[in-house]
Amino acid sequence: MPIVAQSTETADWVSRFADDVIEESERRAPGKPVVVASGLSPSGPIHLGNLREVMTPHLVADEIRRRGYEVRHLISWDDYDRYRKVPAGVAGIDESWAEHIGKPLTSVPAPKGSPHPNWAEHFKAAMIDSLAELGVEFDGISQTEKYTSGAYRDQILHAMRHREKIDAILAQYRTKPKPADVRKQQQKPVDEAELAAAEGSGAATEDDGSSGSAGYFPYKPYCGNCEKDFTTITAYDDDSTEMTYACSACGFSETVRLSEFNRGKLVWKVDWPMRWAYEGVIFEPSGVDHSSPGSSYQVGGEIVGLFGGKQPIGPMYAFVGITGMAKMSSSRGGVPTPADALKIMEPQILRWLYARRKPNQSFKIAFDQEIQRLYDEWDRLTAKVAGGSALPGDIAAYTRAIGTAAGELPRTPRPLPYRTLASVADITAGHQDQALRILSELDPANPLTSLDEVRPRYDKAEAWINTHVPADQRTIVREEPDTELLKSLDEHARESIRLLLDGLAEHWSLDGLTHLVYGVPKIQAGFSADATPKELPPEIKTAQREFFALLYRLLVSRDTGPRLPTLLLAVGQERVRTLLGA
Repeated sequence: MPIVAQSTETADWVSRFADDVIEESERRAPGKPVVVASGLSPSGPIHLGNLREVMTPHLVADEIRRRGYEVRHLISWDDYDRYRKVPAGVAGIDESWAEHIGKPLTSVPAPKGSPHPNWAEHFKAAMIDSLAELGVEFDGISQTEKYTSGAYRDQILHAMRHREKIDAILAQYRTKPKPADVRKQQQKPVDEAELAAAEGSGAATEDDGSSGSAGYFPYKPYCGNCEKDFTTITAYDDDSTEMTYACSACGFSETVRLSEFNRGKLVWKVDWPMRWAYEGVIFEPSGVDHSSPGSSYQVGGEIVGLFGGKQPIGPMYAFVGITGMAKMSSSRGGVPTPADALKIMEPQILRWLYARRKPNQSFKIAFDQEIQRLYDEWDRLTAKVAGGSALPGDIAAYTRAIGTAAGELPRTPRPLPYRTLASVADITAGHQDQALRILSELDPANPLTSLDEVRPRYDKAEAWINTHVPADQRTIVREEPDTELLKSLDEHARESIRLLLDGLAEHWSLDGLTHLVYGVPKIQAGFSADATPKELPPEIKTAQREFFALLYRLLVSRDTGPRLPTLLLAVGQERVRTLLGA
């Protein structure tokens, strides 16, 4: 099928990139599938910042697919990268893993208790599961398999023959000479580059090769004895491809023919542009750290021509943060992953966060109370889309969030407010029959008959309560009335409780109780319970806050808690009457 740019009516960022990618693909490879790419290093937990590396091309590829074109989204698993350091915060490992530093990630044992054969497969597996839940379709490429099978042999030999040209390109950006023993211990991973950017050191940590007495080489062999890359090439002959290297870690050295040798890899600044040419990549985003002078993206744009290819088009994407946490670096461990996010939010919400912001805009993902406001915003958008009042850009982001070209993602049949579900999960502490009782009373005219109607949203809200709300903030309903507090109340406070109790039965639903608890202070001040804020003096808000605080103290011994209507439904009429001294 001929590829012709066909812009959608909505001027969202995904559509604009899709137009550009389709046009560029027609210029470079007419009639062939459009190729977009991502790269992930399974050096540790693959976090939510890394997910932007995948979601940006996924959304563009999906838009192109929706237009009827064939697209390949490649994810290169950089599992042949060196094991650089022992990441903190990974369960089942300790400093004994330091003995593996310098080996390929696929040669490092998986964390203790893992069912996977090695370190790389352990961390890849969690990401693959998350991408499946998110509806991301991709072709995975193991760089271990590519290198060890000899698939890149011609490209490696080509790079070695042109090593002086590569060295000259890199020399333009080197700010100072690097000792060989420092340079040879450095290697790409994505998270290290992020860390470099955060610390203001540009892309200085990215490896561009090493020089010994035999000169510069863009290739690093893994040692035939200890498997590590603490190696230096001491001799190389272009005609015979005979290569001699020595390992400083174990003292081993050997001479091999590179044309028959499959235990090593091109250094990152050469490896990346080689793959652009090899795969015919049209679109690939990169982190903002790659915008610095001498970064692998900038240098790769010059080196890729040596392999007969062109640099992909693609935006620099900004970092993703977590509410209440510092910028993420997976090498440091303890950072949230897509799997962590998907435990507390539906995949549609996570997709929406990446779809609604341009790649160059940073954003944060909430693991604290902000997640409730995020869901409120999503539900309002859903209502606007259904009612035909949403803006075109919002409709585009919503459409990309709820599904892909293959169809819609599974969704919660009856999406009750997340904050309500979280409150119910908090109060019932895992008792599903109690949760169903409360939720069935929210709307007496259309009662819930099974928790399956509110799944998976209910399960996500329950997981959030159990894993992200501190124990001292959990809601524990009193077993007995607070008689001392009840005795100390003045007549005004007693009257407010009487008005509430008198209206309980008549107003026993979520909407009814909302009207009741807000209405009591209005009635006491001589206004109608239906009076709007514009019709009321400012002191009514103060009276409402004082009334709410009193109810919280009597019910849960705190000044705050879940929304009062939900709390009252959860406690139940009889127990509410008892705790309020009826």
